[in-house]
Amino acid sequence: MAELEHHATFIQEIATAHVPGVLQTEDYARAVFAYWRPDLPESELEPRVEHRGCRRVALTREGAVPYTAVLHESVLRTRVADRRVARAQLDEVLRLTERSNVTVRVIPFDVDGFGGASTALIYAGGPVPALDTVHRDMPYGSAFVDAAAQLASMRTLFRRVEGASLDPNRSTEFIHRLLKEL
Repeated sequence: MAELEHHATFIQEIATAHVPGVLQTEDYARAVFAYWRPDLPESELEPRVEHRGCRRVALTREGAVPYTAVLHESVLRTRVADRRVARAQLDEVLRLTERSNVTVRVIPFDVDGFGGASTALIYAGGPVPALDTVHRDMPYGSAFVDAAAQLASMRTLFRRVEGASLDPNRSTEFIHRLLKEL
């Protein structure tokens, strides 16, 4: 994933379960990894958390690529750890949206016409369209997609999901309201 993000010319992401890796705080990432693999020793957990944090360079380096994340409300409400971690994670998402290349959009629970609650994908644009790649989470694992017809389908899917989301300003206001609830 890090290499895919590093070489991308743009990144579009849909998240319905967890905050996307490039937006995660260390504590959030640690909680996610520890939950998925409760038997993971500290010596293996910490390098994974560190690597996850290093992936953020795709968003923060000089000449960083445009990044758009569409987050389902469930992503923002799920506390993978405690209130402190949840608040810090929401603050971090808001902080990153201050960057000109980062856009976050939210799909509230009560939006009409959204049937993609199980959709999770990362669409990374290549230096030429033939190198575009999608990483898609599936019930049986994950898959990389790069065939032209599949990519066209994923672009359509992203546009549909994005169309169901709040605009960036209303999304920011929505996240601020969630912070107040915590």
